[in-house]
Amino acid sequence: MTAPATAPVRIGVVGTGSLGYHHARILRDVPGVAFRGFFEANPERAGVVQRELGVRAYATLDALLDDVDAVSVVVPTSRHHEVAMAALAKGKHLLIEKPITVTLAEADELLALAERNGLLVQIGHIERFNRAIRAALPHVRSPLFIDSDRLAPFNPRGSDVAVVLDLMIHDIDLVLTLTGSPVKDVSAAGLGVLTPSVDIADARITFQNGAVATITSSRVSKERMRKLRLFQKNGYLSLDLAAGTGEFYHLRGDVDLAALAKQAQPLEAFVERVVIDAPEGEPLRLELESFVAALRGAQPVAVTGRAGRDALAVALRIVADIERARAAIGGLAPGRGA
Repeated sequence: MTAPATAPVRIGVVGTGSLGYHHARILRDVPGVAFRGFFEANPERAGVVQRELGVRAYATLDALLDDVDAVSVVVPTSRHHEVAMAALAKGKHLLIEKPITVTLAEADELLALAERNGLLVQIGHIERFNRAIRAALPHVRSPLFIDSDRLAPFNPRGSDVAVVLDLMIHDIDLVLTLTGSPVKDVSAAGLGVLTPSVDIADARITFQNGAVATITSSRVSKERMRKLRLFQKNGYLSLDLAAGTGEFYHLRGDVDLAALAKQAQPLEAFVERVVIDAPEGEPLRLELESFVAALRGAQPVAVTGRAGRDALAVALRIVADIERARAAIGGLAPGRGA
């Protein structure tokens, strides 16, 4: 059930904190959208957003849902299931910020209701729209090893869940997408520094096709870093997600491998460096535009609810492995502190 191609899609936003504010800001002028407004549970915050953006603040969630075809859900993760189920029950399509829900049971219930009601669900894994990722995709050929680092200073937003669900889940979704293979095994370690939860985590994921990914995430770093490296048979991709840039190193076509084996040569003699690029574009705007295009039937959903559930499943396996290790080392009971 999608909107007619000629009719504007009526969309609203639920939750206008730091990220939801930008959902509302962008949706005001996305082509093909009739932006109705937003619902924000905090009256003081609602007043600020209404004044700054010049958009309508609805008094209740039900009032907003009665006036839209779809909503962007940007509330805390703990409320994703509650808000999404209310919207789906009223026949509304959804874009839900990552992670899809807190538990797999919640995700399964949500996706089952969406399927029964013929509704679209897109998950806000925004790194899919990162310029560096878009530039890299044409060069990705079954990577065998992926190394990811995502470091950030502490921010109370998102600290209600482990860093695995707050930050690492971005990279979990990316490695699942880039390898295209089911997960075989997960091992992880982590610890809390500023919160009772996990603030630093390192995970190793092996895939059924033999690929391996290592992911490090921290929300107690002095500086920000978002880097991804992919190694594959035809070369090596180095991506800076923060800058949106990347390089592809691959074996030159004119290399004499026999001669190379006899004598050391400079890297430039047998490897070509290619600066990769993709068109400019604000990732959140591209994400929201893709959602609108899917609602209008112009393209498939970019990040399906099933993909969001898959990323959550791996993230929860990582959290569980960290919990087991913490319990063994520090005497914590499994399930506490994450």
